[in-house]
Amino acid sequence: MSAGRPRYDRHRHHPRRARSARRAQVVRRPPGPGRGRPDRAARRGHGDPRPVRLREVHPAAGHQPPGEAGDRLRQRQRRTHRRPSAGRAAQGAQRARHRNQRSRIGFVFQNFTHFPHLTVLDNVAAAPVATGKLGKADARELARELLGRVGLGDRTGAYPRQLSGGQQQRVAIARALALRPGVILFDEPTSALDPELVGEVLAVIKDLATSGTTLVIVTHEIGFAREIADRVVFIDGGRVVEQGPPSEVLDRPRHERTRDFLSKVL
Repeated sequence: MSAGRPRYDRHRHHPRRARSARRAQVVRRPPGPGRGRPDRAARRGHGDPRPVRLREVHPAAGHQPPGEAGDRLRQRQRRTHRRPSAGRAAQGAQRARHRNQRSRIGFVFQNFTHFPHLTVLDNVAAAPVATGKLGKADARELARELLGRVGLGDRTGAYPRQLSGGQQQRVAIARALALRPGVILFDEPTSALDPELVGEVLAVIKDLATSGTTLVIVTHEIGFAREIADRVVFIDGGRVVEQGPPSEVLDRPRHERTRDFLSKVL
């Protein structure tokens, strides 16, 4: 063998071993601006939010049409679907990331998110069974009760595709109630509905509000927010611009941005 020619090593030149060696040589840089964890100055906060009291209805009016107000992101962070870069979400005295606390937070999505291969009854009963809180028979009995509460007691055997948008959203509300949550988050529950179907969903939400359930609602239904809310929060650009009772925020807004938004939607 030539003295100038490197010797072939089947272990060192094996493709998998070569990749492992390259990975081992990667240098991890410390967190800082532009790499790794964002530095504190670059983190995006949400202004000065205040805690939501239990049994409080808390609609958040966002800035539209740009659709980047941050209201939907805040909902997902409350349910820990998205991790915030700063701050924390808590329910009572415990952080919301605690598994037991997360199970007490219901979420009604904008686009229903049903299992298409399951009947309405089984969609509602699925969560209590999957979490081990109820057996299948008890879960189905609870599902019948909840579907009756939202006015769909006669559609238990239907599939999601056989329902109107308003009916599908009412099923989603029943599904959120199946785990008996302490708080229910609503992500623009009427935005995907035909105007004629909005009223039936709002009626169910209003019934929940009067029954003492804590609701946090992202909505552009300003009249509805004025009617049922304990507190209204206006969010723009990912930050809380203004918050307070509906009579103050919607009738006597202090910030120019709030006044500009309301002049376009009222």
